[in-house]
Amino acid sequence: MIRSGLFLAASALVLAACSSAPAATERATTPVVQPASGFAMAMTTVEGLKEAGNTQTAIDRLTQLTGDPDLSRDQLAKTLLRRGELRMSPEGYDVMGAVEDFEEIVNTLDDTTSYAEAQTLLGSAQGAEAALIEQLNLPETTRQEKFDILMRLGRHEDAIDLMIASDLTPDNQTLIAMFQIGYLCEGDELTGRGYDAVEPDGTAHTLRFCDFGK
Repeated sequence: MIRSGLFLAASALVLAACSSAPAATERATTPVVQPASGFAMAMTTVEGLKEAGNTQTAIDRLTQLTGDPDLSRDQLAKTLLRRGELRMSPEGYDVMGAVEDFEEIVNTLDDTTSYAEAQTLLGSAQGAEAALIEQLNLPETTRQEKFDILMRLGRHEDAIDLMIASDLTPDNQTLIAMFQIGYLCEGDELTGRGYDAVEPDGTAHTLRFCDFGK
């Protein structure tokens, strides 16, 4: 009788344990989070830089990415497409470079998902380039306007020569772009005229040409 009671108690414990354990089907349906690919993470970094106002740094990151031998043709086309978009933007200062990016997709990556969009953007970039060059050559275009056009085209060396020769003062956005590209630097060892500029996050700088005083 005692033995029978013990058996019944043990059975009750086993049943209680089974009823409280999670169902096997519930464990099987737990979602598995896949890690982001290196390409996806790189593109997310690019967008973060762009949103923070570091467009030139974002362009540099895309340029580094184009040299990755592990990129698929479709990923390379997406990288070139985004770089072209950023170069053509008002903060990109490289319309001519944008034309080259879109041309590369159209001419050599025509089997990718970016091809159709690259065709459309190529026409827009070529139109912008032609309009800027036409304005550059007008006799009534001022030296400051010529500087702005040369920077927008991506002819930075020509723009800087004109800036120095004519003692021009670029606007804050252009100064920050020149700083991010590497034409302007900050340091006590540098000489020449200083240009006050403020980054999008509020950081203030007094910038001078990097080659002066070295």
